[in-house]
Amino acid sequence: MAAITIFGKGNMGQAIGDVFKQGGNQVSFIDRDDPVENLGAIVVLAVPYAAALTIAQQNQAQLAGKVVIDISNPLNFETWDELVVPADSSAAAQIAAALPKAKVVKAFNTTFAATLQSRQVAGQAPTTVLAASDHADAKQALAAALSDSGVQVIDAGSLKRARELESFGFLQMTLAANDKIGWTGGFAVLK
Repeated sequence: MAAITIFGKGNMGQAIGDVFKQGGNQVSFIDRDDPVENLGAIVVLAVPYAAALTIAQQNQAQLAGKVVIDISNPLNFETWDELVVPADSSAAAQIAAALPKAKVVKAFNTTFAATLQSRQVAGQAPTTVLAASDHADAKQALAAALSDSGVQVIDAGSLKRARELESFGFLQMTLAANDKIGWTGGFAVLK
């Protein structure tokens, strides 16, 4: 059992919290006005990219030594036509640069809240959480915390792969926003 702290109580934060609880973990939530203290070993930034980066920058000491999961897709929400991070970087890389003493993992950004809740993509394939990080032990901690949750976890490689995961998440979001796929659907990983 792991102690999980989630910044953000929106659809994704609640769905991620439910998945972790199903995995037998202790889950707590923190709002923007709550003091940042007594954080779990795994901290999930279930907020938009700009907020996640601000949390990282303002709480370096509190997040040191933690597994920090960035779920954001750094989408330009005004145009829905581009990512707002440099082409050779990612939101996760920017957050990792702000948190040199934390173990940053990119995960949950290629899943929708509905697929986490149902544990299935379009009612057919199991929901898969792709995880990228430069810290193998952080990815293992995430996988262990989700082992009994009903979702699959696949190691997607180093944190450099976060850029592709964010592009993948961006594409999936724009397809759903344009009614090409449903918010209960998306991309699935079949083994």
